[in-house]
Amino acid sequence: MVVVNWNRKQLLRACLISLARQKNVDFETIVVDNGSSDGSADMAESEFGARVIRNQENRGFCAANNQGIAVARGEFVALLNNDAEAEPDWLAELQRACASRPQIGMAASKVLVWEDPSRIDKAGHLMFPDGQNRGRGSGALDRGQFDREEEVLWPDGCAAMYRKPMLDQIGGFDEDFFAYGDDAELGLRARIAGWLCLYAPRAVVRHHRGSTLGKDSGWRLQLIERNRVLLAVKLFPWSLLALNPFYYAARLVAGAVLARGNHGDTAHFPGAGGKLAIVRALAAGDFAALRLIPRMLGKRAQIGRIRRLTPGQVRRLLLAHRLSLTEVA
Repeated sequence: MVVVNWNRKQLLRACLISLARQKNVDFETIVVDNGSSDGSADMAESEFGARVIRNQENRGFCAANNQGIAVARGEFVALLNNDAEAEPDWLAELQRACASRPQIGMAASKVLVWEDPSRIDKAGHLMFPDGQNRGRGSGALDRGQFDREEEVLWPDGCAAMYRKPMLDQIGGFDEDFFAYGDDAELGLRARIAGWLCLYAPRAVVRHHRGSTLGKDSGWRLQLIERNRVLLAVKLFPWSLLALNPFYYAARLVAGAVLARGNHGDTAHFPGAGGKLAIVRALAAGDFAALRLIPRMLGKRAQIGRIRRLTPGQVRRLLLAHRLSLTEVA
């Protein structure tokens, strides 16, 4: 059980309290602290007996999770964000789902909005064909429409379980991503390698949305945009990658239409100044991606070592779990 933390002492305490209440499962809690200055690492160690890995700087979500995964000793490794709180059966349900069939390499949680648990945050993931991904059912009222155990594209990294032998085969998180979109990259890489993901509706957590950097963070938006491009370059079949500019333009137009009414994600950046901040963040993200594209192409060439799905099968998989233009905007 790995929890990555950076200066969120009270959120981390609530997270660890929820883990202390887990039932019918044996596990070790590993907290990877990214150079916090608020005493969170000491608190996790002294109050909860967690095994704490202390970094001197913020190494990001990917590197920190890889550190925790590397020392985890079980057949399955669960991840829980420090801003999430798990229901008592969460870990046991994920383990049951992950162990149900040998080809299940990942298990996804039912993630509810902490501030309003009647709403879905994520129930597995969907992806728009330009590489932007989002939680399935995000923002919808929970009316039981996501209460069926079923295959989904991949889990959200805020509350997920992975089979350790799968990670040993395909590798962990790509540390070039630092944060955001990293779970999508790992999930798609696992799917390309032939692994499946099972959604466990009784594995429930409540999540503070956007608490790490804030929904109005330009840096967050820049990382999301950069990593969207990197994921597509690294893993998309060429036939879908060639259409990426078209899909990206369609998404920008849809977002601009919603922005006129101050709806959608643009609402977190109010006014003309806010919209200008969005443009700058997207441009900065694209520019940062350009510098890393040669590196991603090198990694793309290595995917053949683990590939089980053909490019055509990957394309069909992504389009079968496609995020609609309205949802992504």
